[in-house]
Amino acid sequence: MTERPSHLFYQGRQRRPVLDQARGVYMWDVDGKRYLDGSSGAMVCNIGHSNENVLEAMRRQMEKSTFGYRLHFETEASENLAAKTAALCPEGLNRVFFVSGGSEAVESAMKLARQYALAIGQEKRWKIISRAPSYHGCTLGALAITSYDPLTKPFDPMMQAMPKVPAPRAYLDGLDPDDEATGHHYADMLEAKILEEGADSVLAFIVEPVGGASTGALPPPKGYMERVQEICRKHGVLLILDEVMTGAGRTGRFLACDHWKLEPDIIVMSKGFAAGYVPLGAMAAHERLVEAVLDQGGFLHGYTYAGNPLACAAGVAVIDEIERQGLTRNSAVMGEKLMERLRGLMQRYPIIGDVRGMGLLTAFEFMADRGTKAPLPKHLKAFDRFVNIAYDKGLIVYSRRTRNGVEGDHIIIAPPMIVTETHLDEITEMLNTSLAQFTDEIRPELDKIA
Repeated sequence: MTERPSHLFYQGRQRRPVLDQARGVYMWDVDGKRYLDGSSGAMVCNIGHSNENVLEAMRRQMEKSTFGYRLHFETEASENLAAKTAALCPEGLNRVFFVSGGSEAVESAMKLARQYALAIGQEKRWKIISRAPSYHGCTLGALAITSYDPLTKPFDPMMQAMPKVPAPRAYLDGLDPDDEATGHHYADMLEAKILEEGADSVLAFIVEPVGGASTGALPPPKGYMERVQEICRKHGVLLILDEVMTGAGRTGRFLACDHWKLEPDIIVMSKGFAAGYVPLGAMAAHERLVEAVLDQGGFLHGYTYAGNPLACAAGVAVIDEIERQGLTRNSAVMGEKLMERLRGLMQRYPIIGDVRGMGLLTAFEFMADRGTKAPLPKHLKAFDRFVNIAYDKGLIVYSRRTRNGVEGDHIIIAPPMIVTETHLDEITEMLNTSLAQFTDEIRPELDKIA
């Protein structure tokens, strides 16, 4: 690739090819090389790229208006999307606040929860418990409830520390995730933390129903989510579900909480909610929270682009496409087939120590030893190296480190929900050749460990 100047900067100095176009599950750079989007970007492009129905809905809205400030006008697009969103949420979550992304949605949920506590005379409640590891966003408020050392430690002095409980990584702890006792074991850690902190000081517990980037597509153990909800209700703690990654059909239900028939107090969504067509997210809250806050003078919070009509028109069209094409169902069906293929790769490559996921949110984790669960040596930076190998072969995947961001490399495979078995075969073949190359590269290190 020819070196070119850039005034942009993101995380590092690595440059990527210039994107030319994207259609369906594929993307092309300006040199004509094709890439299969095996991670939907950052688990965003749920309905695939350049869906004509969504683009047409955006064109129609652009011809009417592209911006209307929420304090000046109501818009048909935002009202339609709010109604559609509420209809897809658990009963009672019928009030919706739109934002531009996941971090904004989480910040909104934190602030609504606090204002609700003040409105009902529980001003002592301010602590929000989350899990370790976890990731809930990059703003300082969202980082305070995140537990992922590379992203949080530099900013620790600037944040209000919040309590954490262990994520339910049964596979690392040698526990059976299909045993309800395992789910209760991890959930009961939440109750212990609530009591340790003082129940009257705990405002909320925020959790991804299926773990995202920080834990690598980690489904909860049996009984975990139900027990968590029970504990929150017992102690008057609000349950906030972070469905930024899991929402909009990704796990095989429109919301992951539907797998367990949960009734949370707040749900936050983004990513697949507008599927990458525009920046959009949402907070859906139970009406009792919102009414109490409105009775006290209103929600003291907002963003310039909240409820943007162009974004909301795209959001309506995305949900329409999910429903029209049956993509939630396809996510469940193709997800099972993808898991079968990943398990096959695990049998072939000993460095894959675990395969997990739900729907089309799947991952495999590298380990030096399956028996001891020992991770690959940190200096190999397997999470980064493997992504680059796959990228060179034309496959885009996503990676992080499971063990608080420090080690435990995992690779997320989460293609668009329009994926077919032919696409899965293509993904599997590129994963196979990438794993073969990566294994050969690190073999000297593996020999040392052995």
